[in-house]
Amino acid sequence: MKIGIFDSGLGGLVIAKSIIKKLPQYDYVYLGDTKNLPYGEKTPAQIFNYTKTAVDFLFRQDCALVIVACNTSSALALRKIQQQYLPRKYSDRRVLGVVIPTLEEADKNHRHQRIGVIGTNATIRSHIYKKELGKIDPKARIYELATPKLVPLIEKNSLHLAEKTLELYMKTLQKQGIEALILGCTHYPILKKEVRKLGGKKLVVVSQDEIIPNKLSDYLQRHLEMRKKISRKSQKEFLVTKVTPGFQAVAKRLFGKEIKLKAVKI
Repeated sequence: MKIGIFDSGLGGLVIAKSIIKKLPQYDYVYLGDTKNLPYGEKTPAQIFNYTKTAVDFLFRQDCALVIVACNTSSALALRKIQQQYLPRKYSDRRVLGVVIPTLEEADKNHRHQRIGVIGTNATIRSHIYKKELGKIDPKARIYELATPKLVPLIEKNSLHLAEKTLELYMKTLQKQGIEALILGCTHYPILKKEVRKLGGKKLVVVSQDEIIPNKLSDYLQRHLEMRKKISRKSQKEFLVTKVTPGFQAVAKRLFGKEIKLKAVKI
């Protein structure tokens, strides 16, 4: 069986690359729902249905474990999938998200009391980061900012325009005196160098590509029954619901070579 990685577009490729680098021995299937992006502009019902369909597809591809790399899906669909969908249809499989591991790292040892988060409209509207952080550290304050223009620009590989747009968003957050900034979308690590440049040396940037691989490794160490199910042939498959020039260009830049993208219907 394999590890599935799902995202609404190419952002999850950043997570996939970092996971594969950390745990190269396992077999992976990546699925990007490029046909329906951006998820951040969809309704909660649409996001749940898209996510459930994608998870179901990956299970049919013989995945034992699925990482929902999309923050919007993690915020608006993950809990329902874990609590209702899995027990009914796939009680022996697991689906993990990215929000809780990210918050745990952002507020590690309660070091930061003023935390900013940027994400899609849907993620920010859900207030999941603010709600969950309150459970972890009631004293911390979180400042949320929707940054909807970034994902479409990244998907088109228009990184120069994305960086200019990011600069405007960062000015708004810096007025709040934030000590740490969560990149609450898997597309955003592509811009993390620019975020660090704009934020200065004192700003701690919490980037999911630096967190999720270690969290997954730890999960597999603690869940031997799941680790034993996953095959170790170092095979990788990259699937998308629509092949786009922007996706191909960014995929090549991330992996340093052309990767074979297969269009699928889910």
